[in-house]
Amino acid sequence: MAERVEASVTDGESTIEERDRELMREFEEGLDQPMDEEADMLKDMHREKGFSMWMLLRLSFQSLGIVYGDLGTSPLYVFYNTFPDGIDDSEDVIGALSLIIYSLLLIPLIKYVFIVCKANDNGQGGTLAIYSLLCRHANVNLIPNQQRSDEDLTTYSRTSVAEGSFAAKTKKWLESRHSKKRALLVIVLIGTCMMIGDGILTPAISVLSATGGIRVNNPKMSSDIVVLVSVILLIGLFSMQHYGTDKVGWLFAPIVLIWFLFIGATGIYNICKHDTSVLKAFSPKYIYLYFKRRGRDGWISLGGILLSITGTEALFADISYFPLQAIQLAFTLFVFPCLLLAYCGQAAFLVNHKEHYKDAFYASIPGTAVVVVMLVTTLLMVLTMLLVWRRHWIFVLVFAILSLVVELSYFSAVILKVNEGGWVPLIIAAFSLLVMFVWNYVTVKKYEFEVHSRVSMSWILGLGPGLGLVRVPGIGLIHSELASGVPRIFSHFITNLPAIHSVVVFVCVKNLPVYTVPEEERFLVKRIGPKTFRMFRCVARYGYKDLHRKDDDFENKLFDNLFSFVQTETMMESDSNYSPYSFNHRQESRDELIRNNNNNHNKNMVMFSSMVDYTESAIVPADSPHSAMSFSQNYTVEEEEEDELEFLKICKETGVVHIMGNTVVKARKGSLLPKKIAINYVYRFLAKMCRANSAILHVPHEALLNVGQICYV
Repeated sequence: MAERVEASVTDGESTIEERDRELMREFEEGLDQPMDEEADMLKDMHREKGFSMWMLLRLSFQSLGIVYGDLGTSPLYVFYNTFPDGIDDSEDVIGALSLIIYSLLLIPLIKYVFIVCKANDNGQGGTLAIYSLLCRHANVNLIPNQQRSDEDLTTYSRTSVAEGSFAAKTKKWLESRHSKKRALLVIVLIGTCMMIGDGILTPAISVLSATGGIRVNNPKMSSDIVVLVSVILLIGLFSMQHYGTDKVGWLFAPIVLIWFLFIGATGIYNICKHDTSVLKAFSPKYIYLYFKRRGRDGWISLGGILLSITGTEALFADISYFPLQAIQLAFTLFVFPCLLLAYCGQAAFLVNHKEHYKDAFYASIPGTAVVVVMLVTTLLMVLTMLLVWRRHWIFVLVFAILSLVVELSYFSAVILKVNEGGWVPLIIAAFSLLVMFVWNYVTVKKYEFEVHSRVSMSWILGLGPGLGLVRVPGIGLIHSELASGVPRIFSHFITNLPAIHSVVVFVCVKNLPVYTVPEEERFLVKRIGPKTFRMFRCVARYGYKDLHRKDDDFENKLFDNLFSFVQTETMMESDSNYSPYSFNHRQESRDELIRNNNNNHNKNMVMFSSMVDYTESAIVPADSPHSAMSFSQNYTVEEEEEDELEFLKICKETGVVHIMGNTVVKARKGSLLPKKIAINYVYRFLAKMCRANSAILHVPHEALLNVGQICYV
């Protein structure tokens, strides 16, 4: 009889243990479950705005003041950079003009305006925009923090590829190895850094070349005066930038309009007066004759011809300010014809006045970074055409061959003049590349450290009997880069201070490969575990053009979304056909599980602290009904639904503490010297120069608690 009783007790205990394990397994699954359902609730149906013809004309006019400044000033210095040693034969001018015509036709007009600009990311252009498209259509992001819920964003557009297609094979090849993903990132960073190098020099070169015209009638004027005038103009131009694109566009659009009309009209005048035969340059045979006649000198002169298309990449980058149709309309019908007339007019004049070529003040610097950016864009466009547009591989091959033939020709020409000044943008780009690569490398390693060191909630709950894990008044915001799972800093925190707040919210600020996240879709909120746990997860999502400093009220926005989630959840549960008995039974079973873990701690005292001051009024017994939130509370479902929102508001008023990880990154022992320098010195310097997350999110100093940890990479 005693054996049967003992066996019955043993069976009962094993049944309870199995039930507890099942409940814990369900809890773990609920913890790491994707937030698809919450994302669906936020999904909004935005439609692309259409533009009337009148609006397109206005935007096209306004784009003149923003987009085409560099292209418009190129006629000032193209010919005297193409012939730095003078013009020996009039036919050389015709050949150079033919090269300029077809460069403008193939690169800015056909490639960029009608092909590359269509590869925009919801209206955003540039190298990073193409990379974001590729990251959404292929798993090439080095930080794999994307979730299914991110695809429900209105700005997260993507297309699927058919199995077995060439695009699918390319996608599989690109995703197969980590080294390929890193190589793609390096290419993108090179293009971005070259754009920076070019952007630093271009304003100075353009303004210097423009102001150099004041020496035409005053040859004895000192070049120092030209430099002084240029500096004054540059200061004035940059001081206007803070007024915004709209006002700057309206201010400079009439000026640029008059400029293009002037150079176009001057071109017509010169053609009619000096030599109409220059129009034969529209025949491509003169390109062949030009290289045949000049040989290596003709090839080197491509560095000067290249200046005629500088500003093309800026045309793609500035597409974010204006709709694509406005860019296409302005360039095709106005800018392109005016440029052709200007170059043809200059050629007509030089044919009869070869001795009037002028050397430029900065003629020795070839626009080198520009052609590298074009090459990078071509490589990224090949992937975009395959993975995003799903074009036939033959069409992609034709595009790649035509682009590379032209751009590699220019690249081979300008590379010969690197020692004459072209090294300046390359040095700037190389420095920027080093900074970006080191920062990205360490960021990826930190994320991998967070992923590999995260802990399970069952382990944390198991710490209750040993450390007296209790709940104290207030709300604790646990900041982490993890969109799922429990960060290591949380376990580290409760190990050293065995208590957690009445309400715990795991906060993840995540950057997505989209240009922006609408404000109403920024926050995703999810409950973790049963209601009595009072645990939530909040993911704040940002695009690459979203500025965190705009979220001056980040904390209040987070709580507004949390309260809204609780209200919505309550309404949905009240309208759904769930079984109250089964829900109550599951709740009571889980409460029993947690209560069993805390039986040995009913006499513990809970000390509430604002992490700065400790007060006697905050000390309450753990089993007191006035305790902020003990795991052993026995609310019914109805009471919880009525009281939870009010409870959250009271906890918010009691105090909010931001718990953030202060991760110190160090190179592992035995690492190579370059790695030690990059991590221990370069990255550490960059980290000190950057604002901390607490400053970005405007966390009050008195509400901040940093949890230190060391990450060896």
